[in-house]
Amino acid sequence: MSKKVEFHGSDLEKIAEYYHLPKEEIIKFGANVNPLGLSDKVKQTLAANLDIISSYPDRNYTSLRQQISRYCGCRPENIVVGNGSTELISLLISQRQAKRALVLGPTYSEYERELSLTGGMLSYYNLKESDDFILDTGDFIRNIPEGTDLVIICNPNNPTSSAVSQEDMEKIVRHCLAEGIFVMIDETYVEFAPDAAKITAVPLTERYDNLMVIRGVSKFFAAPGLRFGYGITSSREFLSMLLTHQNPWSLNSVGAFAGELMLKDEEYIMRTRSLIDAERTRMCRELKALGSFKVYPAYANFILLKILKEGVDSFQVFEAAVKEKMMIRDCSSFQSLEGEFVRFCVMKPEDNTRLLSVLGNI
Repeated sequence: MSKKVEFHGSDLEKIAEYYHLPKEEIIKFGANVNPLGLSDKVKQTLAANLDIISSYPDRNYTSLRQQISRYCGCRPENIVVGNGSTELISLLISQRQAKRALVLGPTYSEYERELSLTGGMLSYYNLKESDDFILDTGDFIRNIPEGTDLVIICNPNNPTSSAVSQEDMEKIVRHCLAEGIFVMIDETYVEFAPDAAKITAVPLTERYDNLMVIRGVSKFFAAPGLRFGYGITSSREFLSMLLTHQNPWSLNSVGAFAGELMLKDEEYIMRTRSLIDAERTRMCRELKALGSFKVYPAYANFILLKILKEGVDSFQVFEAAVKEKMMIRDCSSFQSLEGEFVRFCVMKPEDNTRLLSVLGNI
């Protein structure tokens, strides 16, 4: 069996050094970033307007919040802009000062890290592999521990690619409202969903004030280096608290300008959705036909597989791919994900075909 070495999905340099590969030749199937890359329209317009660096951004980000409002279908006054979704997640958790938080798992480890800084108790409700990682909403609600004051849900979830429908999410939010629980919903991947309108909780922010929906442009718009994120909530008190503790000009001039361009780029948005939907469908179909993996329903731009072949572990599958210059994610580091799993995102058709070939030879 191969010697186990742990890599994170973004450890490109570490992987390139370890396997003696030129990093620019490695296809990043582990990063979950739109394979189209940054929009050409955004690049050209941004390049022609770099003088904006010489000015402070609008402190209230008025124009940007109006564009987010049009893009998401929410009110501008319910929007807070931040230095990536990471800053807003950190701000939300630090300001809620939860005494007891419940996280829907297995999921992104950053939630646990931020919660550990507040000193509160943390528990997990783990999605069940036997249910294909599809949430049993009633069971989840029944098992929210007494005293919980914050619930965190990534939707669609990373790494399972499963999703909670808006209808079921409303049941959770409504129950939490009655119990005095605030709900944070991370929608980093919702725009990749086959029908995002049936998944997003943004419309719920108009009817309930005990939740915040957080999004960013890192994945869908292929702009992780821009560090632009936004949150949506109708809680005036909580929004005021966030803005009081947030550093002024948290998002720089380039981020504010480029972010607005991205949300207006309808041609890029439609091309992305068409590509991801077609390739995700094709890959799931071909992977199921192999018989070596269990393929779970995928709502994000990535697919989770359970390895069914006896004597094969996730690291061996990872190594088989990386030796062909394709970096997928060995999921053994995800807490409570028991078994041998790998995850990879949907890339361009020719790259996906190469990966399918490697997986077919496992």
